[in-house]
Amino acid sequence: MPIYIDILKMELEQLKKEVSTPREPVSKTSKDTMDWCEAASGTDLLITGVPDDKNPYKPEKGGCIIT
Repeated sequence: MPIYIDILKMELEQLKKEVSTPREPVSKTSKDTMDWCEAASGTDLLITGVPDDKNPYKPEKGGCIIT
């Protein structure tokens, strides 16, 4: 039972810390996130792709030729 009380005390301390965290409206943070994504899209490899000369996973040319 004392372990349960210790856990509850830790949770209460964490909630006290979180309640003092400054909040911002979702409309502002989502706009900031969208602006950041658009600004970083030029260098994002998931959008632009990896150049063939820098891709370590590019398959070797050649393969099986059936004659």
